[in-house]
Amino acid sequence: MSKKKILFICGSLNQTTMMHKISKHLEDYDLFFTPYYSDGFLNVLAKAGLLDFTILGKNSEFQKQTEKYLNNHNLEIDFAGSKNNYDLVLTCSDLIIPKNIKQKKLILVQEGMTDPENLMYYIVKTLKLPRYLASTSTTGLSNAYNVFCVASEGYKKLFIKKGVSPDKIKVTGIPNFDNAKEYLKNNFPYNNYCLVATSDTRETFKIENRKRFILNALRIADGREIIFKLHPNENEIRSRKEINKYAPNALVYANGNINHMIANCNTLVTKYSSVVYVGIALNKEVYSDFNLEQLKELTPIQNGGKSAENIANICKEYLE
Repeated sequence: MSKKKILFICGSLNQTTMMHKISKHLEDYDLFFTPYYSDGFLNVLAKAGLLDFTILGKNSEFQKQTEKYLNNHNLEIDFAGSKNNYDLVLTCSDLIIPKNIKQKKLILVQEGMTDPENLMYYIVKTLKLPRYLASTSTTGLSNAYNVFCVASEGYKKLFIKKGVSPDKIKVTGIPNFDNAKEYLKNNFPYNNYCLVATSDTRETFKIENRKRFILNALRIADGREIIFKLHPNENEIRSRKEINKYAPNALVYANGNINHMIANCNTLVTKYSSVVYVGIALNKEVYSDFNLEQLKELTPIQNGGKSAENIANICKEYLE
């Protein structure tokens, strides 16, 4: 009897590693992985290189990193899930639901922080426009999945408030954010500094005053050593130039494990980044453009790294 088949839809490196962790608890099945994909008009735009600033971009850093990771770990790739008829599909984003998975059993896994509910969020909900126009603020609103695995009770409340069915939500915790203490063991060479995690706001066509952000980080650091960790999707040359101008004594990292950097810092400064949850879980002094009390309520549960297994067990229920 042939094994049942599972497709894992990846995206950013964070999403890809989450999918891989879940798959390790499902090795009795045939497992396949694909970079994030779409069909129709969006696929035309992606092939033309017009979406390379997103996880859909065929030539984007996101897809390059995903393919490299999958190949390095000898994981079976099925681009766009085109080779097989799948018994189950897992994805970290339901902003787009390709036609070939619409009738499949689908598990949605929260990837991290969702964008704030701004004007575009309400326009999209009211006029029933494509969800991706409001970015991750509309996560969960497709209702195309069987189960939505979320990070915490706080997020469960948030998604229910947005209109997600309570019956479809399971608080499982999410891989990569459920065991922050593991990052305390690292070989990052610096300690007790102010870490500034930048964003790809401008690359995704949002407004950011980077000069103000840098100067505010310097104010928070108050003379302490300051380290900038650049978002992997942002323009490195431009960002380094700006930091060198306004914070010439700062260290700047374009690469490296940001979780280890957070573990060794005493202060973390972000805008809209999921890494803030690692800082909160490790009791760091945290600054964010989100309300800090709300962030504490939303922080993913710390279960010692059990989230991937929790999600895999739900998958088994739907497969068996």
